Amino acid sequence: MSPDAPPPVGGTNIEGERPDVEPTVETDEATITDDSELERTLGLVGGLAIGIGTMIGAGIFVFPGLAAGRAGPAAAGSFAIGAVVALLVALPASELATAMPKSGGGYYFISRGLGGLAGAVVGISLWFGLVFASAFYLVGFGYYAVDTLAQVGVAAGEGAVVPLALVFGAGVTVLNLTGTENAAKLQNGVVALLLSILVVFLLYGGLDAFGLVGEPSAPEQFAPFGTLPVVRTAALVFTSYLGFAQVATVAGEMQDPGRNLPLAMVGSVLVVGVLYVAAVFVATSAFGSEQLGLLGETAMVEVGRHYLGAAGAGAIVGGGLLATMSSANASVLSSSRAVYALSKDALVPRWASRINLRYGTPHVALGLAGGPILLLVATGRVEVLAEVASFLHLVMYGLICVALVALRRAEPGWYDPEFRTPGYPYVPLVGAVASFLLLPFMRLTSLVLGTGIMFGAAGWYAYYARDVELKGVL
Repeated sequence: MSPDAPPPVGGTNIEGERPDVEPTVETDEATITDDSELERTLGLVGGLAIGIGTMIGAGIFVFPGLAAGRAGPAAAGSFAIGAVVALLVALPASELATAMPKSGGGYYFISRGLGGLAGAVVGISLWFGLVFASAFYLVGFGYYAVDTLAQVGVAAGEGAVVPLALVFGAGVTVLNLTGTENAAKLQNGVVALLLSILVVFLLYGGLDAFGLVGEPSAPEQFAPFGTLPVVRTAALVFTSYLGFAQVATVAGEMQDPGRNLPLAMVGSVLVVGVLYVAAVFVATSAFGSEQLGLLGETAMVEVGRHYLGAAGAGAIVGGGLLATMSSANASVLSSSRAVYALSKDALVPRWASRINLRYGTPHVALGLAGGPILLLVATGRVEVLAEVASFLHLVMYGLICVALVALRRAEPGWYDPEFRTPGYPYVPLVGAVASFLLLPFMRLTSLVLGTGIMFGAAGWYAYYARDVELKGVL
């Protein structure tokens, strides 16, 4: 394929071609055409809401107790490490997104920069990575839903966590079916309310932590377990930083992508990174890391109670419910777009890219995302779900940085990004190395599952899609 192939932007078709696939299929419900595109209905606020809303849930409301139990007060440093790695990847990803503002995000960038095999492995891994992340967020939602019921006098118990998560997961899938704009409106409202709750909580908690109000707390050793657990915890909590890449998966639906994509991706990492570090600092100041670790997934509820009594606990329960809700909503949306992009390139069957004529959404892709999510939710394994999602995304992030370098070196005629990565080539090279270096610090189960998914994706490519030619590939 010529390096001067047409650019993957606007209405120009550069999707994969497969001889045994009909180019057009029409039914009463949906249509598939090589020229069909999703409508651009998302603005900057919508992009920021997807990025911030996805990241803010697990990072602040589910992870502090788990992270403090592993790394002590240095858990705040774990979140800071994650933020730095995410920022190093967000800059190259922003450049690629403005050159290729198409649904699919990291898959699309890597397939065009590194070829079909790398693209297929990353695309299928992204699909499953978002499925694992969505399941993690939904289980977190289940814990906060149980706490919400307890606040109003209904003792549901931990046995209700998974059923509540399953019901909400099905509801979110249906919501996304009715239109991206509807899902974005929910996201915008949830994020605005959530940020209001967090700002009040963190301001008061910060004043208390510094001894300006309330009783002074006894200082702890910053890293009581050493440096290694801090890095291991960074690998675990990196799931919290998946939201900026999910903005790229809906690039094909964003207005003015040259401006809005970089602002949404980089801005969401900066905003949420600061909130994470502040939240963990406030939480460990309230109880100490050992006690916080014993409180588990809903530790922040007790932190809220410590600072502001019943009102604080109620606010955190409500905030946690909203945060996990927004994370799950954005992740379901993004996982379906990963399937949609793979199908448009014929790396999975083309019927998966059918667009519902009534709502303008990829309803088959939503089903292929929502079904596996609900199966994983049923396991209830919070840390494994989070780490597998982190593993698959870190591989993709490292390859995004490599793809940027490959495209810059080749400079095909269609590659004309509106945003250029500052500090090139050092930023993408450091971003790639940092992403890959976090992988060995994960638990064996997560490494085996993540590696197995990638090998399975490579096997699928060899069996089904090795004869597919992607237009626009170097």
